Amino acid sequence: MSGDIRLRQVRDYLWEIPREGAMRVPGRVYASESMIAQVRGEGGLDQVRNVAHLPGIVGYSLAMPDIHWGYGFPIGGVAATDPADGGVISPGGVGYDINCGVRALTTRLELAAVRERLDPMVQALFRHIPTGVGSSGAIDRVGDAELDRVMVEGARWAIKRGYGTDDDALHTEEQGRLPGADPGAVGARARERGREQLGTLGSGNHFAEIDVIEEIFHPQAAEEFGLRPGGIAVQIHTGSRGFGHQVCDDYLRVMGRAVRRHGIDLPDRQLACAPVESEEGRSYLGAMACAANYAWANRQTIMALVERALLEALQIPRRELGLRLLYDVCHNIAKLETHAVEGRERRLCVHRKGATRAYPPSGTDSPWRSGQPVLVPGDMGSESYICLGRPEALRQTFGSTCHGAGRVMSRREAVRRFGGRDLTAHLRARGILVRAKEKGTLAEEMSEAYKDVSQVVEVMHQAGISLKVARLRPLAVIKG
Repeated sequence: MSGDIRLRQVRDYLWEIPREGAMRVPGRVYASESMIAQVRGEGGLDQVRNVAHLPGIVGYSLAMPDIHWGYGFPIGGVAATDPADGGVISPGGVGYDINCGVRALTTRLELAAVRERLDPMVQALFRHIPTGVGSSGAIDRVGDAELDRVMVEGARWAIKRGYGTDDDALHTEEQGRLPGADPGAVGARARERGREQLGTLGSGNHFAEIDVIEEIFHPQAAEEFGLRPGGIAVQIHTGSRGFGHQVCDDYLRVMGRAVRRHGIDLPDRQLACAPVESEEGRSYLGAMACAANYAWANRQTIMALVERALLEALQIPRRELGLRLLYDVCHNIAKLETHAVEGRERRLCVHRKGATRAYPPSGTDSPWRSGQPVLVPGDMGSESYICLGRPEALRQTFGSTCHGAGRVMSRREAVRRFGGRDLTAHLRARGILVRAKEKGTLAEEMSEAYKDVSQVVEVMHQAGISLKVARLRPLAVIKG
């Protein structure tokens, strides 16, 4: 590991506004020196500064160590606004894939028992879970009334239909249902895109992955979570699919008009926003909650498809597989939460764009005594981490931490560099089986296109914001 893993807090950025002169803007980045250098030239640090101009922002505009350029906020961006102080909600602080998130599953399986069965396991996953752009067909197309129920009930919609158990909801952030969902705030095009895509993985960096638990850092939490060296785990990474993308697209247009109507001055129009308490703000929150709940229903359904695939491939009884949900967290969302600011409890709108909630045992909805699990996947060729939220996160980052490795090159550049290689064979030589619908996806997601996730996690570990519990190594991956 690189020797430069030191917490760096970059404060008091200077933003030049010609008509007003120089204005001091509060921004903070959690990163090592090398991580700061990686984002200097691509605009990610500029975005941290820009976010600090949002009306009603509280404290600092923040960025996690997986920071890279994104639409509006940087990926890894966190900001809280106070609705009582004219605070705003910005779709650019949530992203297009609303409630993109990770679901980690534990099993009773051991590596020694499945080592020779990995190929049929990955083939079964690929058969049972639709992948790729516009994928559909996992479950029957839902009608309007049923889609409304998905938007409101979230993960429990899937559970009621036999895709999991009530225990799964207890092990999901917000218990798999964000309150305040308003199906009436969702447009016709979003509804059309959402009817066919439940239970589908999608493309890009989304995946389903079989892992082996290789190293334990926090024995007490690992024992409670059911993590043991040599044990087999599964991760699912996906979100609200075309449904959430369309909700975002629709409301970016709404917010563009709202900025003018409310007289909001911004350094970047991608930060289009509206006061949380305005008509536009309430409508977006209601539609965003619908997309978040759709995403939880989606991951809940895929979990059931994972179980079906593994039982088929291994030909073992369900009890022997022992598939169980450890936790499900989202990392593209805005939520109304209560936080202590300068000794006073305030109800804030917390944006987490490519950032994960990291709550300590007190104040979390997690059923685990140790605190809320934090899931930080790497790329398909590198390790992933299960971590633990700590009280320092509430003091420094509004209960937030990193969400993954973070890109160091664009998808287009990755395809240009790696598109001619036999990437499936390359990964197989490293002991990782991969099945993807499109060859281009593998090139886009090569390890070289990402930061070192171990360094990203180490920064937050040393800061005391999220502690390492276990390291997972990929064995088999399916992608779009």
